[in-house]
Amino acid sequence: MAKKVKETEDAKSKKVVDEKQTKEITIEKKLIALYKLQQLDTKVDKIRIVRGELPLEVQDLEDEIAGLDTRINNFKEETESMQKQIADKENAIKESKTMIEKYEKQQMNVRNNREYDSLSKEIEFQSLEIQLSEKRINEFQQKLEVIKEEIEKSKAELEERSKDLDVKKGELTDIVAETEKEEQELIKTSQDNQQYIEDRLLTAYQRIRKNARNGLAVVQIERDACGGCFNKIPPQHQLDIRMHKKIIVCEYCGRILIDEDIANSVNIDN
Repeated sequence: MAKKVKETEDAKSKKVVDEKQTKEITIEKKLIALYKLQQLDTKVDKIRIVRGELPLEVQDLEDEIAGLDTRINNFKEETESMQKQIADKENAIKESKTMIEKYEKQQMNVRNNREYDSLSKEIEFQSLEIQLSEKRINEFQQKLEVIKEEIEKSKAELEERSKDLDVKKGELTDIVAETEKEEQELIKTSQDNQQYIEDRLLTAYQRIRKNARNGLAVVQIERDACGGCFNKIPPQHQLDIRMHKKIIVCEYCGRILIDEDIANSVNIDN
C-alpha cells in the first residue's frame, strides 16, 4: 500500500515537473518563433526596399491613365451632345426658312395692310430665329474645335503615359521575377511560425512593428541595452529575459526583448 502511495506521489511529482518543462518550452518556442518571424519579416522588408518606389509609380501611372481615359470619354460625350445640338439648330433653320417662304407667298395674297404687317413680323421673327441658331451653331463649332484639340492633347499624353507604364511594369516584373520566389517562401515560413504565437501576442508584434521606425518588434539585448531604442535594461529584467519564462518588453519603446541564446537558435537560411 505504501509502495502504491509512493508511486502515485512520484507520478504527481513527475507530472508537475513535466508541466513546468512544457510551460518553459512553450514560452521559449514562442520567443524563438517571434524572433524568427521578425527575421523573416525583416528579410521581406529588404526585398521590398529593393523594389523601391516602382509599385507606387506603376499605381500612379495606372491611375493617371484611367483619369485620361475618363477625360477623353467625357470629351467624346460632350462632342456628341454638341453635334446633336448643331443638328437640332440646323433643322430649326430649315423650318424657319420654310416658314419664311410660306409667309412670303401669303403676303402676295393679303387683303389689307394689317395682314401684310402681321406676316412681315412673322418673317422678321423667323429671320431672327435663323440668326440666333446660326450664332449657336458657330459657338458650338468653336467649342468643338477646342474639345478636338483637348482630345488630341489627351490622347498624346495617354500614349506617352502608356509607354512609361510599360517601361515601369517591365522593370517591376524583372525585379519581382528575381525576388518573388524567395519572398513567397519567406512569407510561407513566416505563416508556419505564427502557429506557435497566440493571437494576442501576434497582434502586439504587428502593432509594435508598424509603429517602429525600422520595423523591428523583437530585438536582442546588446551591451545591457535594448537593441531597438538602446536604453539600459535593469539587471533583474535581463535575468528574467534569460530565464525564458515570460515575454519581457522594453519599458521605454515596448519592443519584445530576447537574449543571445534565443537569437543564436534562429537561422532562417537553414
